[in-house]
Amino acid sequence: MKKLLISLFFLTSISTLVATFSDYEEKSAVKEVIIKGYVNGAFNALDPEEMEKAFHEEFAIFSPGENGALNRYPIDYWISQVKKQKSSSGFDPESNKIEYNFVDVELLGTSAAVTIELLKGNKVIYTDYLSLLKFDDDWKIVAKIYHQHG
Repeated sequence: MKKLLISLFFLTSISTLVATFSDYEEKSAVKEVIIKGYVNGAFNALDPEEMEKAFHEEFAIFSPGENGALNRYPIDYWISQVKKQKSSSGFDPESNKIEYNFVDVELLGTSAAVTIELLKGNKVIYTDYLSLLKFDDDWKIVAKIYHQHG
């Protein structure tokens, strides 16, 4: 009986360890998508190709509008603005650079919810709430809501 209990304990410990490692890998994959496609794609490197890889084609930024309306800022328009900004003659890429801090990354199956702070000069300028879904083997950012700090 004692051997059985010890064996069950070790099996439980191993399966917990495997699940924890798998969760760590998935969180790392989610963070990588956000860093490459969002932080660097939309800001630090102005890389529309990385944005196209990271964001789902139906992605949008949602914000409150007038009279209870919901404003929707679609990804295709955002990418076009990044391209325009990058190619403008007077644009200073350094002025667009940001730092970031992952506050929270929650995973459940093929869904992820991420809270990330965007900083300029060590001051938080935005807190973003990103929703991601896993399609086959790829995580895609599907929605964003945010708070702009004053």
